Amino acid sequence: MVDPEETLLTADEKMDGAVQALKRELNGVRTGRAHPSLIETLPVDYYGAITPLRQLGSINAPEPRLLSIQVWDRGAVRAIEKAIQSSDLGLNPAIDGQTIRLPIPPLTEARRKEMVKMVHHKSEDARVAVRNVRRHAHDELRKAEKDGHISQDDIKRHEEELQKITDQHISVIDAEGKKKETELLEV
Repeated sequence: MVDPEETLLTADEKMDGAVQALKRELNGVRTGRAHPSLIETLPVDYYGAITPLRQLGSINAPEPRLLSIQVWDRGAVRAIEKAIQSSDLGLNPAIDGQTIRLPIPPLTEARRKEMVKMVHHKSEDARVAVRNVRRHAHDELRKAEKDGHISQDDIKRHEEELQKITDQHISVIDAEGKKKETELLEV
């Protein structure tokens, strides 16, 4: 038997997951300022295993336009350099022993607009994920009604609650996207 309260709770948790994933992705979008979150999740092919950069060294922002990576394993330096160069961040690493310096060039107007489009795309993907969770939960509620476990009045009430949860998550996604867009357009 389907518990409508449990269905709503699960839907809320999954929607929260979509919002958190968007926040992590937006942290990786470059705004012209150096911030460790820009590269910490960058996938590096470390001896055949894809590993996030933050697990291979300590990342610091000693200056507003510079990132510094202190690599723990000398063998990982070239793999990290390759991962940075093949990413879409447009950064050029400078290697000094086990330290990699990443100067952050100022964003051009065209690049800013490109980044804003990417933020819109990522936000839309998150909205779609939230709507898919809503659709799945809605289907479960309808199935419970069809099986005779829930009355039509209860279904109506639960569907309204589901829509409220969905609207809340969509508004958080929109706010996060706007915040990142403002950061990008700031000169």
